[in-house]
Amino acid sequence: MKHQPYIFAVSAVSGGGKTTMTNRLSELMKNSKALYFDDYEFEGEPEDICKWVEDGSDSNQWNLLPLIRDIQSLMNEPELDYIILDYPFAYSHNEMSNYINLSIFVDTPLDIAMARRILRDYTEHNIEEIKNDMMNYINSGRLAYLGMLQTTKPNSDIIIDGTLGLEEIVKIIIKSVEERRTF
Repeated sequence: MKHQPYIFAVSAVSGGGKTTMTNRLSELMKNSKALYFDDYEFEGEPEDICKWVEDGSDSNQWNLLPLIRDIQSLMNEPELDYIILDYPFAYSHNEMSNYINLSIFVDTPLDIAMARRILRDYTEHNIEEIKNDMMNYINSGRLAYLGMLQTTKPNSDIIIDGTLGLEEIVKIIIKSVEERRTF
């Protein structure tokens, strides 16, 4: 039987720590490769995320072929044990669900995620830009966050408390992966 890497997805709301966790997991897990959803441009992706959420958040509207091609390519690397996905949809995208062995949702409270986003995205911006983003969040963006909690969270195998520290979360993820992975 041909060796294939174990593929797991890390999901959270924006500001939930997905990229930081994925980076740390990639450092700690030997023979791993990380792929980041935000590094891709997908043909036909929704232009208005809030409208997409209002219309039901159908992840199958996204053409994830570039990401799928990269996964398929990595699946043929004999020395690779893990593919770590910084990925927002868990199993809800029909085509992608065929590749994911385990989906993990880090349940970060919205206030913490928002504070992280402001610290991450607005260190070089003026207060008016921050105010505008906060108004957009109140008027429509919060629905997108809540939509993810209603779609991705229940569609995940493991839910981890997002108030835990990075190292504790990473430790839980590694343990969960190792318990499910059979070589």
